Amino acid sequence: MSNMATSLIMHKRISTTLAKAKELRKYVEPLVTRSKNDTTHSRRMVFSQLQNKFAVTELFREIAPKIAARPGGYTRILKTGFRKGDNAEMCIIEFVDYNETYTVEGGKKKTTRTRRSSKKAAAEVAETVAEVAETAAEAPAAE
Repeated sequence: MSNMATSLIMHKRISTTLAKAKELRKYVEPLVTRSKNDTTHSRRMVFSQLQNKFAVTELFREIAPKIAARPGGYTRILKTGFRKGDNAEMCIIEFVDYNETYTVEGGKKKTTRTRRSSKKAAAEVAETVAEVAETAAEAPAAE
C-alpha cells in the first residue's frame, strides 16, 4: 500500500484495479488529513507510513494547501472498464483538486442582465402601438 500511496502522491493520478483503489483510499485519506497540520510530529507519522521523504515533502507542500478547506473525500475513483487479460475491473484513482475537467476554479461567473424600462422607452413603445393601431384602422377604410 505504501508504494501505491507514494505513486498517487507523486503523480496525483494512477490507474489500478477497483479493489486496490478502494483499499488505497482507506490508506491515503488519513495521511492527507494528517498533512493539513504541518508539524514535525505529523511529518514523522506520515513518513513512518510512506517511507519516502520526497512523497512526504510533496504531500505537505503541494497537496495539503490545496485541500486545506476540504473536510474529507480527497480522492476520486473513476471506473475505466475491464482489463483485457483477466477481466478485472480497472479504474483511475486521483486527487479531487488536481483534475481540471471536474474542478471549476477560474471559470467565468454567470451574469444576469436586468432590463430597466425607462419612461422614454415606455413612451416609444406606446407610440409604436398607436401607429400600428392607426394603420390597421385606415386599411379597411381605404378599400
